[in-house]
Amino acid sequence: MSTGTGTGTGTSGDSVNHRAQTVEAYRLWWQHDAHWYQGVAKRFGQQAANELNAEALRQVALQVGQRVARRSGGLPESGDNGKDLEELRLRYDECGDRMFPRELRNASTEVIGDDLIVLTLRRNFAITMLRMAGSLEGYVCPCTDIHAGWSEGLGVSLSENRATSCLAHGDKACRLLMRVSTPDAHADAESAVPLSSSPETES
Repeated sequence: MSTGTGTGTGTSGDSVNHRAQTVEAYRLWWQHDAHWYQGVAKRFGQQAANELNAEALRQVALQVGQRVARRSGGLPESGDNGKDLEELRLRYDECGDRMFPRELRNASTEVIGDDLIVLTLRRNFAITMLRMAGSLEGYVCPCTDIHAGWSEGLGVSLSENRATSCLAHGDKACRLLMRVSTPDAHADAESAVPLSSSPETES
């Protein structure tokens, strides 16, 4: 019988503990992010903090979209808009799962009509951390920048990319509209079609 103190005993308890530690690490990094944002805002102003935060998250989102595109291949062109949009919706969901742990957010997507994907976010741990750090006032959510990055990485053009409600403004949920202009089934994930986005938030 081993008496070592190494990790990875293979028990279910260890797996649960490892998952709890992973989630706690996410929480700590989000807390770091909130304090980083607060520090930039104090030293360089709120606008600079919002702009840098959005730029950084868009770059991360772009990389996530590219990875999902490489794993899944080109977007289908079946001729059935509903079926093709459903596949795109699933890829957006995968981007969200790769970028944010499910334990820290409550999000769902749906296809509406023949060109619109709506993401509803009922819980966002980043907002919670910013509120706890006292940094929520003046904060501009980078959600549309994240979706712009995902879309570019996936090879998708958007004719509309905006929020109609936002948790940061006291709404019960964030509601984000992504209207697809031209899914490009042949776009290379490394040189995706540029998209037109409208990052302003309406509440």
